[in-house]
Amino acid sequence: MTNVELLHRDPLPTFRTVRAAVEAEQHAYWCHMHPAPRAGEPPSRPCFSGALLEDLAAFQAWTARRIERVCAESDEEPLAHLVLASDQPVFNLGGDLALFAQLIRQRDRATLLAYARRCIDVAVGFHRLSAAPVHTIAVVQGDALGGGFEAALCCNTLIAEEGTGMGFPEVLFDLFPGMGAFSFLSRRIPAAQAERMMLDGRVYGAEELHRMGVVDILVPRGEGLDAAREVMRRNRRIPSARRAMRTVRDLVQPVPRSELDAVTEVWVDTALGLGDKALATMERLVRAQRKRFVGDAEAGATLAR
Repeated sequence: MTNVELLHRDPLPTFRTVRAAVEAEQHAYWCHMHPAPRAGEPPSRPCFSGALLEDLAAFQAWTARRIERVCAESDEEPLAHLVLASDQPVFNLGGDLALFAQLIRQRDRATLLAYARRCIDVAVGFHRLSAAPVHTIAVVQGDALGGGFEAALCCNTLIAEEGTGMGFPEVLFDLFPGMGAFSFLSRRIPAAQAERMMLDGRVYGAEELHRMGVVDILVPRGEGLDAAREVMRRNRRIPSARRAMRTVRDLVQPVPRSELDAVTEVWVDTALGLGDKALATMERLVRAQRKRFVGDAEAGATLAR
């Protein structure tokens, strides 16, 4: 049975916060975060909202099922590719700061921890897909901050366009990135350097990150998606080598779920210890994000929705 026939039998679901596409003959899966809102729906901040986390998890589950079926019903085990990108002028702004501020003020540890664990679920989902016959690619065409940077780091190959920025601004409100940043970044650069990046609050240019070895492929503006297709083309010539090297890397530099969960517990307890000054900074960032991406009319709205 061909990939096209399998796609007809297992059609791609639709999502509210993700624009998904499949190139069946190429065994390629495309996941674009933050598509334009449907008619009648208001715009939203390009961050990891609960709705986006739910859609990403559902997309991952559908992709995993379909790849498993392709491998079971094909004579060979083709190397699939999954591309994570964004339809907005930013890749992702990170965690839902409005929700964080609300839950911290309410002292709601259980809900804050549940949100953080959903973020880890999605990170692990991309990471574990790449342990199957899948090569994951992040295409950063706009800034990737906090959790957005973490999501890109979860992928096998990180492509960034010139002029984009990535970093961990959480230190601006006395917090740290706790959903996989250190675990995944320290697989690319020395641990001490990763710690400095998490504490300095800088937004690093893609060019500098490429020199450091964090960004795998640096391309001119507008060429990120074409670069992803070129990675797919090259990988089709060496599928067994790609799969084997992924296995070797996981043996040498594993990222166990228990480690991610333990770090998340530290993140939640640190967040709950934030004072009014830190929360006010967090809320100012939310207002700035809303003004930029939602519009002036929404900028003064109540944070808790």
